[in-house]
Amino acid sequence: MGTSEATALRPAKISEEEWKRRLELAALYHLFDFLGWTEGIFNHISLRVPGPGHHYLMNPFGLNYNEVTASNLIKVDVAGNLVEPSPYPGNPAGFAIHGVIHESREDAQCVIHTHTTAGLAVACKDEGMTHDDFYGAQLYGQVAYHEFEGVTVRQDERERLKKSLGERCVLILRNHGLLVVGPDLPTAFRRYWAVQRACEVQYAAASMRGPNRILSDAVRLQSQVDQQHFDADGRLAQAVFDAAVRRMEMARARRFVDFRT
Repeated sequence: MGTSEATALRPAKISEEEWKRRLELAALYHLFDFLGWTEGIFNHISLRVPGPGHHYLMNPFGLNYNEVTASNLIKVDVAGNLVEPSPYPGNPAGFAIHGVIHESREDAQCVIHTHTTAGLAVACKDEGMTHDDFYGAQLYGQVAYHEFEGVTVRQDERERLKKSLGERCVLILRNHGLLVVGPDLPTAFRRYWAVQRACEVQYAAASMRGPNRILSDAVRLQSQVDQQHFDADGRLAQAVFDAAVRRMEMARARRFVDFRT
């Protein structure tokens, strides 16, 4: 479906800006399904909508990621209450995590939380992320940690989550999974891609014989600075996201692309 066709489906009660964000978020859910970054009906990706109420969109609880659409995304407040009627409930664990971050971090417009195998494996290691590969080095100084307290459904953990994240954009939930925030959805996706790849490489390297090559803090810091300068205006993040969506759509349609033209 093209952009104009999707725009034409916008319900009258939803603003153009919110509909644009709904389309973007629904596409990201399908992209995570395509990439295998799912955990059944669990985990969550949320996106703020314009307005002073800190309302945000999230997946309806009970649906697979590939069943999420722009129309069936639920809209809730920071306490997890439905802002608009929906036949679907939300996931209380999602509200506890996402609500406090959207409420406390204006730059956290998009919040991604997963339980991927590689991410959860790194979260179970005492040393956490090692920052000794191409992606991990770029995240040097950007990763925070939060101790495991059980399933994240209790309100009293919200403040500790907020304190653990601080001003950073990546939070490894010990023995639990990964969390990434971004000022917009494409940036959050690009950050999450780097975090997931860093965990996958670390996971794979740990299975091989021989010592790992350890990077110096100076090289790690330079890598972190370099990647920030490489995408200072955010256009690269948008290009990465758009290309990933195109790849998914082509794979689904099994469309032949003639490289000779």
